[in-house]
Amino acid sequence: MTIKQAQQTVDNWINEHGVRYFNELTNMAMLTEEVGEVARIIARRYGEQSEKESDKNKDLGNEMADVLFVLICLANQTGIDLTEALGKNLQKKAARDGERHKNNPKLK
Repeated sequence: MTIKQAQQTVDNWINEHGVRYFNELTNMAMLTEEVGEVARIIARRYGEQSEKESDKNKDLGNEMADVLFVLICLANQTGIDLTEALGKNLQKKAARDGERHKNNPKLK
């Protein structure tokens, strides 16, 4: 699925099942909540915190998909074409950081 297709799929889902988009502030709060769930799993599964029994069966991919869903909702309702935005962002990063990481002794 392309990013454009994902944006259309989410829009179709919202119109068929979600009644309407939540407002932008609600979706921003939801995005923050979903990112927190991803952070919790990573901190406990890959970091130094011990994993709680209730977190051991959490699906990291599913939690990341929740983040992506809400991010796509925000893009759709604010008129952002994520394919275009990501392309521009990668060009910016290439121009700004094209050699920086290669020359970083911390990454060797």
